[in-house]
Amino acid sequence: MGKLLHLRNPRTYNEKIQWLKLYGRTPETSSLCDKYAVKKIVSEKIGDKYVIPLIGVWNSPDEIDFDSLPNQFVLKCTQNSGKGMYVCKDKSKIDKNKILEGLREGIKQDYFLPSRDYCYKGIPHRVIAEEYREDFKTGELRDYKFFCFDGNPKILFIASGRSKGEHEVTFDFYDMEFNHLPFTNGHPNSTVPIEKPSGFDEMKKLAAVLSKGMPHVRMDFYEANGQVYFGEYTFSHWGGYVPFNPEEWDYKLGEWIHLPIDNKG
Repeated sequence: MGKLLHLRNPRTYNEKIQWLKLYGRTPETSSLCDKYAVKKIVSEKIGDKYVIPLIGVWNSPDEIDFDSLPNQFVLKCTQNSGKGMYVCKDKSKIDKNKILEGLREGIKQDYFLPSRDYCYKGIPHRVIAEEYREDFKTGELRDYKFFCFDGNPKILFIASGRSKGEHEVTFDFYDMEFNHLPFTNGHPNSTVPIEKPSGFDEMKKLAAVLSKGMPHVRMDFYEANGQVYFGEYTFSHWGGYVPFNPEEWDYKLGEWIHLPIDNKG
């Protein structure tokens, strides 16, 4: 970030994320960040219909029986985010060797190392296959990511363009009335107006339930053809390493994180 980190008196969002990495971790966070284990937890909290169904789970990519997979599916590693992930829309066109090569790299990744977020340190390295989902209207599966503070969703951002290539990904931030907010973080805003998702209010309610009792967590959801799906828990957005522009929003979000700072001197 190019500035001194103040752990004794953190004020910004990114500073408080670093504090939470050191002092805010709990035994349950690893299970919540495990893409396999979290499915059962979320199903018990809000119901099966919000969880994208699991097709299979393997300890190694080389155990995958591609012949048994449906025509469309998604493969991902349970302990990381992105690396090795493969979205299949037509099994007749896949290159299995290329997929396996990516998964072998992904399953070896220690996702704790880049950000030192301990929730990723104890997750078993596995591969899962999920059913494929796509929103017919947008032609993609957009992310709706809610920043929750003590169980209260305050803002969200919508990630668009992932299916078109990383260089086209955009992030747009909104408040809980779906008013567009004037800042960026990591990616530019979209040049195309984004419609309010039909399940917006439903996602807000689910985010509050799933984040209850946590000083801060980002709750991610998808919406496909009117159905809301749980995405993931993220305790360290960007690892706490990406600036907000303008910087005042780093302080604004920081005000929403209430830390038991007195307990740590």
